[in-house]
Amino acid sequence: MARQRWRDDVMDPFRELDRLREEINRLFEPERVPMVRGLFDRPVAPPVDVLEDAERYRVICDVPGMKREEIEITCANGVLTIKGEKRPPKQGDQTRSYRQETWYGRFQRTVALSVDVDVSRITADLADGVLSVDLPKSEHARPRQIAIQAR
Repeated sequence: MARQRWRDDVMDPFRELDRLREEINRLFEPERVPMVRGLFDRPVAPPVDVLEDAERYRVICDVPGMKREEIEITCANGVLTIKGEKRPPKQGDQTRSYRQETWYGRFQRTVALSVDVDVSRITADLADGVLSVDLPKSEHARPRQIAIQAR
């Protein structure tokens, strides 16, 4: 009997069994939710991005389907808090849901700010389901260019 060299391009039955086992395990894992870092944040809440430049911080929060009256923004002691409640749309008695991936309920997101913010100049804008909060840095927190004197 002639020996034949094992080829990688031939289907490996053990590799296929491992792949099948991993797919079955993935089916029964609890749904993955984004990890949140704030003390009062809930596991299901709108995602938040925090950006910084020399002049300000910008916090961007996805809140699709929400109105500005349903969102509350506060800033105190270096912590920005965004609170609200996303309510499900009204449905008739005959409506059945086949799949529901959109989350509903109360939420709170907190963002700790490492530099002083000029609270009197904070602005917020809601457009197309995206909330943008601009937090201007106070004058002493902004970087300054120092002129060099020549002698």
